[in-house]
Amino acid sequence: MEFLKTCVLRRNACNAVCFWRSRAVQKLSVRKISTTSPRSTVMPAWVIDKYGKNEVLRFTQNMMIPVIHYPNEVIIKVHAASVNPIDVNMRSGYGATALNIKRDPLHIKTKGEEFPLTLGRDVSGVVMECGLDVRYFKPGDEVWAAVPPWKQGTLSEFVVVSGNEVSLKPKSLTHTQAASLPYVALTAWSAINKVGGLNDKNCAGKRVLILGASGGVGTFAIQVMKAWGAHVTAVCSQDASELVRKLGADDVVDYKSGSVEEQLKSLKPFDFILDNVGGSTETWALNFLKKWSGATYVTLVTPFLLNMDRLGIADGMLQTGVTVGSKALKHFWQGVHYRWAFFMASGVYLDDIAKLVDEGKIQPVIE
Repeated sequence: MEFLKTCVLRRNACNAVCFWRSRAVQKLSVRKISTTSPRSTVMPAWVIDKYGKNEVLRFTQNMMIPVIHYPNEVIIKVHAASVNPIDVNMRSGYGATALNIKRDPLHIKTKGEEFPLTLGRDVSGVVMECGLDVRYFKPGDEVWAAVPPWKQGTLSEFVVVSGNEVSLKPKSLTHTQAASLPYVALTAWSAINKVGGLNDKNCAGKRVLILGASGGVGTFAIQVMKAWGAHVTAVCSQDASELVRKLGADDVVDYKSGSVEEQLKSLKPFDFILDNVGGSTETWALNFLKKWSGATYVTLVTPFLLNMDRLGIADGMLQTGVTVGSKALKHFWQGVHYRWAFFMASGVYLDDIAKLVDEGKIQPVIE
């Protein structure tokens, strides 16, 4: 999306006027006055004023420009942003209970004060202003970031983020290409590295299964696993098989051609499974892990936010704890590890990802 750029600095200069005496060459001392009008305080953005379907989306040119409140924050001028499934779900109210607790932990604000809410998690742009404690960035730096869901989003002309959520943009990518990666990359990185424990030192030769391999998280996961030397089996539709093979998948299973469970029986067991699908998949997927070898199943489809939306904060957290605890314990006694993973905003992880991108090991997938 392209936004009308409206922030303009206007400069008005008052010319100094010189008076001369008729019979002398001395010039009167007249003070020069120069004034600069303040920066515009509003910007264009896509916002919602309530939760609902697409009709709640509203384009405005009068959204307040964000300001720095904390010394570790930076303001980014947005050159490109993207839309993720989380944005579509948030538009409908998904996770509002938990996210509003994060926005207002002391319950100071009244209900509905998160509006107008700007969606959008990914940003690629240029640093405009830095807080006093920001040391690694300066105005003019090209950066990328993924903004946490409880903050105002990136479908606007400017966005404010914490300095530890920002990274220098890969030099090999355009802003448009860069904006397609941060949220899905950090979500996959969280699942694979932080929860799954895999990295460039221990991944070589590991057998990996990715369920839902043709989506944003899946396409990134294929590439990073291959960069680390794993053998990757991708589950997707036949339409996407060429894409996932191009990204490096060693084996491709078409879920439309028959039971995925039956097709996987002809393959060797796996060391790691990344599940982007959820639902009934976890009832059978863990059967394909190597037993008693430290093999791990990680799912990104969890009921955490839904439980809080449905049951409230206390009961939702209790139900979530009981669910994940019982499942982890059940599978532990069967010789495999069961884990949940979530998006984690991190400029440090984006630094590592940017290095892989500039080395040609990760490429953005844009349609």
